[in-house]
Amino acid sequence: MKRRILWVTSILWSIFTASAAIFGFIFTNRLMYLKKKDDAFILDREITAKRFDEVWFNTVQKTEKWIDSPNGYPIKAIFLEPLKTTNFVVICHGVTENKINSVKYARLFERLGFNSVVYDHRRHGDSGGKTTSFGHYEKMDLQAVVNAVHDYAGEEAIIGIHGESMGAATTILYAGTVEDHAHFYISDCAFSDFTDQLLYLMKKETPLRTRYAIKLADVFLRVRDGYSMRLVSPREAVKHIEKPVLFIHSVPDDFILPEMTKELYELKNGPKQLKLFENGPHAQSFNQNPEEYEQTVADFLYTYDLLPIK
Repeated sequence: MKRRILWVTSILWSIFTASAAIFGFIFTNRLMYLKKKDDAFILDREITAKRFDEVWFNTVQKTEKWIDSPNGYPIKAIFLEPLKTTNFVVICHGVTENKINSVKYARLFERLGFNSVVYDHRRHGDSGGKTTSFGHYEKMDLQAVVNAVHDYAGEEAIIGIHGESMGAATTILYAGTVEDHAHFYISDCAFSDFTDQLLYLMKKETPLRTRYAIKLADVFLRVRDGYSMRLVSPREAVKHIEKPVLFIHSVPDDFILPEMTKELYELKNGPKQLKLFENGPHAQSFNQNPEEYEQTVADFLYTYDLLPIK
């Protein structure tokens, strides 16, 4: 009888272990190799929506640069210089997007007196890198880009960073845990904690309702990609940011909830502003409220004496 119980227990444990391994592998695969939007699709979408001005992009003074990532691959960046100024804003796109999605913001900042740098996150667009880490390795890449801008523009330049979605989380992680080399930050629809964001999406889109699945996936992520989800926590990083931060979100966003941006705003010490737009799903605040969005950014920069055009 005991032998039978041991035999059954052994089989059940083997099944459980195999199932856990399969789950962990599949879950982390979806994170690390999240399906990206096709580059041609992004370009066509932005042109059709009249957010990407081909004539302007093809004629504006620009320099394409390859920047070495501290993680061991090249980052593709484009320095857009429509103005005779050394002031720059680095623009960080969201997950599954690329630098073309950032050009609409470059036009906004041009009107406010800034040149811009758009670049591709690791594993996106033309940049290298094998996996997506939702801000962990991306913050180090952002550091390399900002350092390149600082070297190019000089000590007197005003440098800002604008991030959307994962790019916003990356911006906060950079500012709060790597270095504070910019003069201001704009966070558009960032998540406040990667683990909490995954748990929310898991409960929303799957039958799973427990944190144990996330903890199991975290074990596999540490082994496969070298970091823990706990390290991707803008809510911890934002406490250490001293420079002004503008937090933006749209109320109807049901992918990353606006409550996450409200949380980040409350945790940030020192200069900060919060703007919640009544229209727009995830990462659509600018697309659906362009004039109000630009005025919000202008007012923020004016408040902290960072607006080159008065």
